[in-house]
Amino acid sequence: DVTETEEKEAQAKQEEQIIKEQELSNLLHEKRYLKALGLAISLDRPHTALMVVKAILRETDGRKHLEENIARLRKDQKEAVLTFLVTWNTNSRNCHEAQAVIETLLKHEAPDSLLQYSGIKPAVESLLPYT
Repeated sequence: DVTETEEKEAQAKQEEQIIKEQELSNLLHEKRYLKALGLAISLDRPHTALMVVKAILRETDGRKHLEENIARLRKDQKEAVLTFLVTWNTNSRNCHEAQAVIETLLKHEAPDSLLQYSGIKPAVESLLPYT
């Protein structure tokens, strides 16, 4: 009978998730946006990543800080943000943040490196009607 083992594993995963969510909340409160954005991406939380982007943009010189934070993300994290912002861009309440991230990616990434992103073609096709 493996029921007890499975229950312990599920409980451990749930506890780990709660700890990460608390850490994310603390990072946002401490205005450590790069780590918060990275954690939101690793948790696969598009809405939380959007909240981090909105918090960055509310800061003084928000665009500059957004550029700095996006530029410091790893390639896989940038790919995840790209997929997130496709969804953000379809909602008029979130389109400005999505466009700010798109602008940052287009400014700071060479076209050849953007073409290497997984999912770039469907992302561009989805962004065009709303941009």
